[in-house]
Amino acid sequence: MASTSFLLVTPVLLLSLIVIASANDYGYAPKPDYEEKPKPETPDFEKSNPAEEDNLLPTIIGIQGTVLCKLGSKIFPLKGAITKITCIAIDENGYETAPFSTLTDGCDENGYFFATLSGLKDNWKLKECKAFQYYSPLETCKVPIDANHGLSGDLLSSYRILNDKHTKLYSLGSFFYTSESQSAPGGGGGY
Repeated sequence: MASTSFLLVTPVLLLSLIVIASANDYGYAPKPDYEEKPKPETPDFEKSNPAEEDNLLPTIIGIQGTVLCKLGSKIFPLKGAITKITCIAIDENGYETAPFSTLTDGCDENGYFFATLSGLKDNWKLKECKAFQYYSPLETCKVPIDANHGLSGDLLSSYRILNDKHTKLYSLGSFFYTSESQSAPGGGGGY
């Protein structure tokens, strides 16, 4: 009986010793290099002054899009339509601000609008902005459609940088109005 237990325990002990022995490096590993080496030269863009970098970053937030009227099978630009932009920011202390909004000027003859975001303090960071349909000047085309989230709010998410104008430009999908009541109530949206 004793020899049977010895035969069962021996392989376990041998396996344990092999594992322990393989975990030790027995001094064959290379020695760590504690010599201080000179730092490589940093590229110019890493040497720049943070104040100068702020001047290079976009300082203006622009939003562009179109507003159209859909009457039956006809679609045409809606001159004079107004869009509302509503944002939430994080203040200098890390707190979420109350929503603030701005209205675009009326669309041009092509239904195009462009707005710059105002009301953002220098030390605030934008958390979220949405664009909503707000006003149609055409009596026969006043019912908003939630195409491209015009009623529920089109989230400003992708942008491109216009370096020469120091602008972060957001582009929205087209918003639509119609004469037929086919949309959810409560046009104009907001947070």
